[in-house]
Amino acid sequence: MTHPTTLHPIHGLHHFAWRCRDAEETRHFYEDILGLPLTHVIKKDTVPSTGEHCPYVHIFFRMADGSHIAFFDLGDNMIAAPSPNTPAWVNHIALRVESDQALQDMKARLQAHGIDVIGITDHDGYIHSIYFFDPNGLRLELTTELATQPVLEGYKRDAHASLATWTAQRRAAHV
Repeated sequence: MTHPTTLHPIHGLHHFAWRCRDAEETRHFYEDILGLPLTHVIKKDTVPSTGEHCPYVHIFFRMADGSHIAFFDLGDNMIAAPSPNTPAWVNHIALRVESDQALQDMKARLQAHGIDVIGITDHDGYIHSIYFFDPNGLRLELTTELATQPVLEGYKRDAHASLATWTAQRRAAHV
């Protein structure tokens, strides 16, 4: 079997999809609280990629850069079960805002809606972030980048060596 040799660039995120308990509850959170407009709804009884019978609604919320966060409501009032072997803070999606002021404003807005927010957290001068959960148990991060272009280039330059060091240490600990 031959493999294509042409590597085509990935241009960005189209959507990240997650299961939701209730499409309207999720719409309220993402549209009314976070300000992401509901832009598309797909309602089907059969999964196009598998042919499986599973009635669902698939809802899409558009971000300013054209990417989306999307949800599947399977009609059974269930959320995605958390992974039993992974701490709750690990699996999350981080969404970018334009500035520290925007981050502070969103924190205040979320808290005014009764949502618990962690942060503002400084990640070693790289980004500032806040963390919270949506109604489906999905951990969200809102973040703004602080690092200058030269600092970002340094991170990129050192990334492979840093990962190699981590990998070697991890492997040595498990010998």
